[in-house]
Amino acid sequence: MSIHGILLIIHIVAGSFCLLTGAINLSIKKQKGYHTKIGELYHGGYVIVFLTSVGMAIINWSDSAYLFYIALFSYGLALFGYLAGKFRKKGWLQMHIGGMAGSYIGIITAVLVVNGGDMPLINQLPALLLWFIPTIIGTPLIIMVNKRYAS
Repeated sequence: MSIHGILLIIHIVAGSFCLLTGAINLSIKKQKGYHTKIGELYHGGYVIVFLTSVGMAIINWSDSAYLFYIALFSYGLALFGYLAGKFRKKGWLQMHIGGMAGSYIGIITAVLVVNGGDMPLINQLPALLLWFIPTIIGTPLIIMVNKRYAS
């Protein structure tokens, strides 16, 4: 098996793990304990997704350069949200929510862009729309959650 193939398997497993842990954390009560532990796992999985994305993009740059940019931007959001939660400076909660939820939007976008052509119903949508649907749906949700926790 090629290095690209090995990275792809690791990437799929880590990405699936992030989709699961992110969904769990988005749906549970936001407090120290379970939420924090799941968030640590999500971040760890995202590091793996980021590293494997970069590796695959470098190996196959002509076809996969866009993966590098998605990975860089999405992991940047995850790291921003993660560090906001760790350092808890003024306004940390909104930064944490925006970064972590934004990174989840990024991973959903990547799944749709890469696999949307093979997904029933999704494959009926224009390919360009797959880049924007998660952000169009997710951004108002982030705003609502930030308002809820701002008070």
